[in-house]
Amino acid sequence: MLEILAPAGNALCADVAINNGANAIYLGYNAFSARQSAENFDGEALCAIIERAHFCGVKVYVAMNTVVKDQEFSEFLKTLFFVWNTGVDAIILQDLLLGKYISKRYPEIILHASTQAGICSVNGATFAKECGFSRVILARETPIAEIAKITKIIETEVFVQGALCTCFSGQCYFSSFVGGNSGNRGRCKQPCRKLYAYDRNGNTEKTYALSLSDLCVGEDIQKLIEAGVVSFKIEGRMRRAEYVGAAVRYYRGLLDGMGNNTLALSDLKRTYNRGNYTKGLAFGQDKRFLSTSVQGHIGEKVGVVKVVSGKYFVETRFSPLQNDAFKVLRGGLEVGGGTVEKTTGKGFYLFSKTRLKNGDGVFITTDTAVNARVLSARKRGSVSVKLTFQTGEYALAECNGVQVYSAEKLQQATGRALTKEELESCFLKTDGLPIEVSFSDVQLSKDVFVAKSVLNAFRREFYKRLSETVAKNGHKEYSFAEIPTVKRTGENKKTAMIVSDFQDVAVDIAVYKPNDYSASVPNGFQNATFEKYLYYPPFCTSADEKSLEKMLLECTFDGVFTENYAGIVFARAHGLKIFAGVGLNLLNRVALHELLQEENLAYYTLSKEANEKELACLIHEKAFVLSSGDLKLMDLCYCPFGKTCSLCDRRSTYTLTDENGRAFPVRRYLDGAGNCRFEVYNCTKLVGRGVIGAGQLLDCTLTQDLSQALALKDDEERQKQAYPQRTFGHFNRGVL
Repeated sequence: MLEILAPAGNALCADVAINNGANAIYLGYNAFSARQSAENFDGEALCAIIERAHFCGVKVYVAMNTVVKDQEFSEFLKTLFFVWNTGVDAIILQDLLLGKYISKRYPEIILHASTQAGICSVNGATFAKECGFSRVILARETPIAEIAKITKIIETEVFVQGALCTCFSGQCYFSSFVGGNSGNRGRCKQPCRKLYAYDRNGNTEKTYALSLSDLCVGEDIQKLIEAGVVSFKIEGRMRRAEYVGAAVRYYRGLLDGMGNNTLALSDLKRTYNRGNYTKGLAFGQDKRFLSTSVQGHIGEKVGVVKVVSGKYFVETRFSPLQNDAFKVLRGGLEVGGGTVEKTTGKGFYLFSKTRLKNGDGVFITTDTAVNARVLSARKRGSVSVKLTFQTGEYALAECNGVQVYSAEKLQQATGRALTKEELESCFLKTDGLPIEVSFSDVQLSKDVFVAKSVLNAFRREFYKRLSETVAKNGHKEYSFAEIPTVKRTGENKKTAMIVSDFQDVAVDIAVYKPNDYSASVPNGFQNATFEKYLYYPPFCTSADEKSLEKMLLECTFDGVFTENYAGIVFARAHGLKIFAGVGLNLLNRVALHELLQEENLAYYTLSKEANEKELACLIHEKAFVLSSGDLKLMDLCYCPFGKTCSLCDRRSTYTLTDENGRAFPVRRYLDGAGNCRFEVYNCTKLVGRGVIGAGQLLDCTLTQDLSQALALKDDEERQKQAYPQRTFGHFNRGVL
């Protein structure tokens, strides 16, 4: 069955999603959720919404999709067991290796791979399935052709509505390094929604250069259905209930073939609309993909301003209500807001503190009539109860396989007997359960007596047992036991460098990161004696892998340096060693243990969000730590210049400058098909010597002098002199 999956940032949103036709909801528990700013759910609230949802035939998925630190693992597992034991239908995880550990030991737990896992290819989906996941939530950047291939391997969930991250899923470190709040830990502060300027073609104007429009796949959902997608996800655990309800209603209408869906789309725009919507990267970057002029909700246009005797009249067929709210845009930019002053037969007068002009666009951002319509929907589950009350027998109530017997046998009445109407009336009282009760069969002896208090107690016990059974879904329950940990031994004294251009340096390992994936591998690199690894980028589809395979034919690489789980499968298929990159976000010994089972694993890199103490317990003879050099913050899988190719100067490096004057280098490179992709780097260089026992990984993607970088790797003081703008990253403090 096709599934509309709705966000539930709180109990009201969950309720509204259910009422408006969602097939499933996803939410966060108080801990380990990638939306820590949402209200999320405690144990009592979670149990209540599971009961409500399951009675209505709606599934509940809980996101526990942050990366987990080593010292948190016991608490994480306790929380996971508690959440599973409440009866949820699946748990969403980012860390596929952690999922592999859980799946092997607790196979009844159903796992969905978070979009944060960055699955965008057949190889990524294959690895997730190997790790025991039953579903993958695809990266938002996954093209439709790749989606069609993935659906043949594993059940697939795709975003169809809501906010888009500017960075490739699971690889954003902007909030982490610029503000100390990690997106991978659920604390993103959304620096991408602030003002920036690209130094392109002489431009210095600051806009919302990294901000993307909201996604609205709309009627193109049919293409996803044809590709084999089964779950259609609405983003928005931070949004209001009316948005959740309107989004569910819109997609419910599309899936149910309700014909003209214009009104439902209008309702959706009025509850939240950033940038007038984009179809998203699954179908290729469109003209509305970027939202550089407006960062927030702009609603839907209802008219334009006409200045009449100093007042602002809006001629429109729309009839506003007193509590409606509006934004005013001029030339695509927000200039002010307004409220209803007075309505007329041909429109309304708008009150605004801003001085407006003729022709200013008026957009409704709060439509109280729409909100009331969406929030007024009601849905209850239906149950059919069978009652058997026979003299001399135990009373029996049955429903959905639940059978509850009375404590005592029923007695013959000496006076007035229990009537069928009284019995049914009693069981129509559902003790607050969200259900409508009907009776499949009522067998009642004419001479049965049951005291009212006894009958009520029996009914309460029956509905309690029924609700527990429906909520818990027949799950096998798990209890926590301490996890034995193996202390790692050995040390790594090697130095590895990530390079985009070959220079003759005496390094142990070089990772070749091409500026053009269709170009030949430099001869000097091919002939060098160091260990050679080919860089497998975070976003890499099956088509991209073909360009990597061409490089493997022309150069004898020792292995693949992978920033995505898919690279593990790719390396295996070509008989190459695996060098796990920072993109796998290794932060705990459990995930590390699973990775070390990979036969071809040569090396691994620990998370760049860990501090020295957190790194120390993960050191092994195969370990590397990103110690110095360039610090990548984001991978952009789209053109930040709106695909204005005819105007492009096609430079290899740009600068992104924020409101505080900080300049972030932006690297442009070409994929195998000649398409531009971009990487955003930190405004300061990373300095440090790494951790004792671990190899040093130097990211020299943008570094001009590799010999200098190599010479300075063990000398922090000289690094400080060479790089006046510098950071120690999270080495000293880490992230929360």
